[in-house]
Amino acid sequence: MSDWLEATFAQKRPRAIAALTRIFRDIDVAEEAFADACLKALTVWTQDGAPRDPLAWLLATARNAGLDSLRTSQRRAAILSRHNEEFQPVPAEMPDPNEMRDDVLRLLFICCHPELDRRDQIALALRIIAGLAVEEIARAFLIKPKTMEQRITRAKKKIASSAIAFGTPSPAERGARLGEVSLMIYLMFNEGWSTSAGPSQMKLTLCEEAIRLARLLVALFPAMGEQAALLALMLLQHARREARIDPEGKLVALDDQDRTKWDRKDIAEATALLQKAQRINHHGVYIIQAAIAAAHARASSSDDTDWALIESHYAALNALQPTPVIRLNQIAVQAKLHGPEFALKAMEPLAEDLSEYRWFHAMRGALLQEVEDHQGAILAFQSVLTLAPTAPERVAVKDKIAISKKELKRL
Repeated sequence: MSDWLEATFAQKRPRAIAALTRIFRDIDVAEEAFADACLKALTVWTQDGAPRDPLAWLLATARNAGLDSLRTSQRRAAILSRHNEEFQPVPAEMPDPNEMRDDVLRLLFICCHPELDRRDQIALALRIIAGLAVEEIARAFLIKPKTMEQRITRAKKKIASSAIAFGTPSPAERGARLGEVSLMIYLMFNEGWSTSAGPSQMKLTLCEEAIRLARLLVALFPAMGEQAALLALMLLQHARREARIDPEGKLVALDDQDRTKWDRKDIAEATALLQKAQRINHHGVYIIQAAIAAAHARASSSDDTDWALIESHYAALNALQPTPVIRLNQIAVQAKLHGPEFALKAMEPLAEDLSEYRWFHAMRGALLQEVEDHQGAILAFQSVLTLAPTAPERVAVKDKIAISKKELKRL
């Protein structure tokens, strides 16, 4: 498959799956129909060229493929009988923008059905909307792929068995699920910003889709500071996209980025949103994280960064949401204030919880290099290579290993 086709399918997937789920009221049917349409596109587009509107073509083809599948499936006969009048083959045409506008957001609210465990909600959203493979989601949760597959299957069955699952949630239900939906959008953005694995470090279309959904949330809930802060947080991170990968495709650490490449328009919008969120006076995790990102955005260089302020933000965040990953990020900042030896000691209690988390080993390797323990650094970086890093990460880690090997030869 060409890069263009792969990128097109990935870009169109969230809206296509959301629209097909609205049409069929069955997530499995929607996924299968979209996959069939992509397979057909591989042949038709290669022979005849790409259509004027790839999304319209994929939707029309998937809709007809789904109908064919339903008609031959006794298991889904009930669905056909309930919605027979809606299921007629259609020619390829432009989808109705008004009808599709909120489909992805609606599907997110469905994935956040209160009958689902929060971890199941997250896993389902990452699989259905972000299109991640089961193995990638399992890696993010630090569990086995088979366990994750069972979790996703169980979640789908729960939704399918619920009579009200595919209805548009009422304003009260939307409010009750707002926290979960916000979290899903942030996880979508994170997957786009640092992919779980694969050849690319970033999936910018996924980041942009998450930002679009966050804007919808801000419009739907204008009095909620956390949703404004979430949008601010994502814009502040997204502003760094041009500086994050160098011309040779290598990952560039935050400290080493050319800050003149940061998008000042995104930063200005995010700053205004953060100020609005702070005026509303809601003090949740997104406001704190946005404040951290804003502190980085204000600094002209790593040396100019107010690390003490950022460390105090992380302390507040860790008190509000004490997880090993947040503690690790706090330690990374403490390393700037107290040195690498302090940070290495502070990381020790996290070793078991984060043994499968590649960023833990990458940070440990970098700190060991700073204290000139190059043998230890090599072992830490080799651990990163066993945890499915992206291609740019792999290049960066191999460069660091080469540096430590060179230093060992000099000793």
